[in-house]
Amino acid sequence: MTPAQVLDLWRRLAPLPGGRWLFGRLIAFGIPYSASTGATVRLLEPGHCIVVLTDRRKVRNHLNSIHAVALTNVGELASGLAMTTALPVGTRAIVTKLATEYVKKARGTIVVESRVADPPRPAVPMEVQVEATMTDAGGELVARVQATWLVAPAQERKAP
Repeated sequence: MTPAQVLDLWRRLAPLPGGRWLFGRLIAFGIPYSASTGATVRLLEPGHCIVVLTDRRKVRNHLNSIHAVALTNVGELASGLAMTTALPVGTRAIVTKLATEYVKKARGTIVVESRVADPPRPAVPMEVQVEATMTDAGGELVARVQATWLVAPAQERKAP
């Protein structure tokens, strides 16, 4: 599915009853590992994404808080949705590095937000940094993910 198709699907489904849930299931089908956290997309527009991670046993660690990798996973998901929906048609992106800063134990519902203010228009491959911030119900920062994306014009497919 292209980024434009993802955005179009969101715009058609999000306003409908159960539409956000269905959108999440379709994303989960396309990105099975990201679906393992059960996070839901709350907002998606070009260059901006908000994802919500509900605290439950499935994503907890032995310290009774949300597992570090679950936080990194939803941070990458939010940064990827923000990045890919901001790119022009014919551009591709792949994450090449993730760095997560854990500020405090994450408990309760976590809101993950990512913005791409100035989407790249690459003529050649380039690296782009995209940040996703994670806050708890009190609005306190619990973690920050810095995703490095390799963004490039799509390569033409060669005929067999």
